[in-house]
Amino acid sequence: QKDAIAGLIFILPAFISLCVFVLYPLVDSVRISLYEWGILGQKIFIGFENYQRLFSDHIFLQSLWNTFRWVIIYVPASILVSLILALAMDMPLKGIGFFRTMFYLPVITPTVVCSLLFVWLYNTDFGVINYLLGLVGVAPVQWLTDGKISLISIAIMSIWKNAGYNMLILLAALQGIPERVYEASALAGITPWRKLSTIKLPLIMPSMYFVVLTSVIDAFQIFTEVHLMTGGGPGYSTYTVSFYLFANAFEYGKMGYACAMSVIMFIIIMTVTMIQDKVMNKSVAYDT
Repeated sequence: QKDAIAGLIFILPAFISLCVFVLYPLVDSVRISLYEWGILGQKIFIGFENYQRLFSDHIFLQSLWNTFRWVIIYVPASILVSLILALAMDMPLKGIGFFRTMFYLPVITPTVVCSLLFVWLYNTDFGVINYLLGLVGVAPVQWLTDGKISLISIAIMSIWKNAGYNMLILLAALQGIPERVYEASALAGITPWRKLSTIKLPLIMPSMYFVVLTSVIDAFQIFTEVHLMTGGGPGYSTYTVSFYLFANAFEYGKMGYACAMSVIMFIIIMTVTMIQDKVMNKSVAYDT
């Protein structure tokens, strides 16, 4: 009983933090979404009117579509790059530790710094990327001012910044594969491609499951990069739900409307996560 009490005392700070900073805001967001509230003004109960307005708001619908586009573009590309890096960093080469460090450095660099760096690199008139393209006769590309490619441009920056984190997780999984498995495959004389497809990938599936799950959840909440690099433009081409939610809450003063968006996003993320869990858990359970 004393051990149980001691254990409860130790977890109490984390439990209080969870209740204050996660559970209470979550429940209160649902409550506030039923009101018309301008933060400083009086709350007026309007029921589900905020939710009805959402699905006739073309900016919200555009933001929702852009968010799904972002997830579809960013997540597969990011995981593929992370996997390639992890496989490369798993090679027994001299000085490989230096390259592992270099690939991980962007992860610990603040997102603000990375975003502003790429704004400069992408600059149409004097950016380094367009300068290099000009050397080979390619016309300047409007990386952040062309609505057709602006979201992809932001995705390239995010992949560069975040790939090292997933690389580290997948690399740890690769290095956790027992050496005897590789010895048995060498005796069987299997090709490097078969070693990858039949040994490495199946055995790192639990880590891959974690990487995919967290990447999708993070991707749905994209905000900082959009806010700093394009401000949602050109037009509404890079508006995401998180960006539009922030604008309504803290620029337009529509806190109830913003909370309705957050509830919708919570439902979407929870639904997608549950679907992923059902689909990927089967392969993880099988492979483990």
